[in-house]
Amino acid sequence: MPLDRRSGCPINLSLEVFGDRWSLIILRDMIFGGRRHFRELLNGSMEGIASNILADRLKRLMELGMLTKAHDPSHKQKAIYSLTEMAITLVPILAHLGAWGRIWLPTSEELSIRAELLEKGGPPLWEKFMAELRHEHLGTPLDETCGPSVRATLRAAYEAVVAEKAAYVSPAA
Repeated sequence: MPLDRRSGCPINLSLEVFGDRWSLIILRDMIFGGRRHFRELLNGSMEGIASNILADRLKRLMELGMLTKAHDPSHKQKAIYSLTEMAITLVPILAHLGAWGRIWLPTSEELSIRAELLEKGGPPLWEKFMAELRHEHLGTPLDETCGPSVRATLRAAYEAVVAEKAAYVSPAA
């Protein structure tokens, strides 16, 4: 499906792909949250996307070549969505967006820790994460000797901040 283009400007064209309220959130949840099924995307997003909007955005992202959809071999009635190379290469952009938001916007500590780690890890961490995503979504080989996954490291940092905040709010007697 070709885009109706206002101009050939790369920033304009990118905004035509990602300028809606939900496309980057869906990709964020797939990349960082490992969500690959419709229900996981619907129920797992704290922003509360409506099912009709999710279905529309998934369809659009597939038409744009950012996602693919296949039958899930573990369940006959489920489909599994996969990132394409086009979507996987958004990791550095999402890292920069997170870093910018962390600096300039009133973010929460627990939701910004991942952005901080991605920013500090820079291109080497982004490349490792993209290699892991390629393995997960595209089936490419992965060097298993490179320690814990980036997603697991980011999740552990998030959980540590949440636990720290919970301990601070309700200290043990």
